Amino acid sequence: LNSKVFIFLKETNTSYVKLRPPISKPLAKLSVCLYSYTDLSRPYSLFSIATPGKDNAFLIYLQPPNICSVYINQAASNIKTDPETLDWRHLCVTWTNDTGVVQLWVNGKLYPRKVSMKGSSIAAETSIVLGQNQDSVGGGFDASQSFVGEISDVNMWDYVLTPEHIQKVISGDLH
Repeated sequence: LNSKVFIFLKETNTSYVKLRPPISKPLAKLSVCLYSYTDLSRPYSLFSIATPGKDNAFLIYLQPPNICSVYINQAASNIKTDPETLDWRHLCVTWTNDTGVVQLWVNGKLYPRKVSMKGSSIAAETSIVLGQNQDSVGGGFDASQSFVGEISDVNMWDYVLTPEHIQKVISGDLH
């Protein structure tokens, strides 16, 4: 979704973007990158994957001013970041089940790695939503967790991006 900007105008449980990528097998590795812009000071969801039985199969959930929670199959990794600023923000999250390592990159800066759900995988039957936290597959939205602002350049891969690839994503040279 390069060069596409999604605008979420207000706090609501009805504003979201549903993505339907062709996922044919369980995800053992994953990278998600996107840009976001918001002035929210309350927690919000940017990117949510729900599967039958796991509403937080993969979730990027921001808790301003400086916590990013990454959920893998219901397990949260809370990563402390620099405080948010009122500007476009590039996020990349990677995870692999080989080691369970979760990486968070914000504007090209890697934050302390966490380990979550080693040996696990994310089921292929997914519902992917931008701007809302799914409390059930494709729904169960709560306005108080909704995103208000802009999301653009959303990309997802079924492998872990290298630091060099992440820099290319930021510069627009890799999609």
